[in-house]
Amino acid sequence: MSGIDYAILVRNKTRLEQLVERFNTKGQAQFYIESLGGEFAEYEEENARFQESFSLVQRRLSSVLKNKVVERAFLPSFLFNQQQLVVVVGQDGLVANTAKYVGGIPIIAVNPDQERYDGVLLPFTPHDFLPAVQRVVAGRHRVREAALAEARLNDGQRLLAFNDLFIGNATHVSARYRIGYQGEQENHSSSGVIVSTKSGATGWLSSVFNMTAGMSRFLDSDEILRPQPAFGESELMFVVREAFRSKRTQTSLAAGILDEQEPLIIESFMPANGVIFSDGVETDFLQFNSGAIATIGVAPEKARLVEKG
Repeated sequence: MSGIDYAILVRNKTRLEQLVERFNTKGQAQFYIESLGGEFAEYEEENARFQESFSLVQRRLSSVLKNKVVERAFLPSFLFNQQQLVVVVGQDGLVANTAKYVGGIPIIAVNPDQERYDGVLLPFTPHDFLPAVQRVVAGRHRVREAALAEARLNDGQRLLAFNDLFIGNATHVSARYRIGYQGEQENHSSSGVIVSTKSGATGWLSSVFNMTAGMSRFLDSDEILRPQPAFGESELMFVVREAFRSKRTQTSLAAGILDEQEPLIIESFMPANGVIFSDGVETDFLQFNSGAIATIGVAPEKARLVEKG
C-alpha cells in the first residue's frame, strides 16, 4: 500500500470568475465585454463546462478519498506531504504551476474541456481518472518523471520551473549580465535568457526557433531549415533572446544544453528590475539585481505525472 489517505484538488479561477471578481457582478462583467464587441456567451459556456467537469471530479473523488480544494494562487504557501496525491483539473499550464510545489507527490492531471484545451499534460478526463486514483492509493501506478529546472542564487534563494525559467529585465529594457557556460564567459545585453525543460520545449522555447526559421526563410528561401535541437528528459536547453553586439557586449554564447554536471552561471549587472521568473508567471519570481549570481541547472527534484494504464 502507498499510504495515501488524502487528495488535494487543484484548480484555477475561470475567465468568467476572474471577470466577476474584477467587476463585482456578472452583469457588469457582461456589459464591459459586450460594450467592447466581445462575445460574453463564450465566457459563460467555458465556465459552465469547467464547473460541470470539476463538480463531477469532486463527487467521484469523494467516493474513494477525502479531499481538499486548493486554488492556484495558494499553491506557493500550501504545505503538501507524502500522504497526499494531487488531482489537477485545468489547463496544461496549471499542471506546470503545480508540479514545482508538490515535492514529488504523484499528480493526476484531468482535462475538464477537451474541446478547448489541447491537454498535452492532461491524459485523463472527468470520466476516466478515478481508476488512476485507485492505482495510486494501491501503489500500482506508473509515472512519467519530468525534470525540473532550478535557479539558485548566491544568497540561497531558489526557484523551480516545470516548463521554463526566464532570466532578464522585468520591463522591455535590455537585460545586462555576464553569462558563463562550458568554461567561457561573455558580457551580454539582450532581451533575456530562456531556460527550458523537455516538458516546456513545445512552449516558449519553440517560439524562439519559429522566429529563427522565419528569419532564415526571409533571408534565403532555398535554405533547408533544421528542426529544433533535441535534448533529453534530464537535460535543459538555454537560449539567449535578441543578443546585442557592441564594444562591451558579445553574442557567441547564444544557446546550449545543460545537464546535472553542466550548469549555466549568470551574474546580474542590472541595478534594478532584474528578475528570474518561472513558467510564465511573473508573480512567481526572484529579484535578480546587481551582485546576484544565479546558477541554473537541473533540479534534484522531479515531477511525477501519473500515466494511463
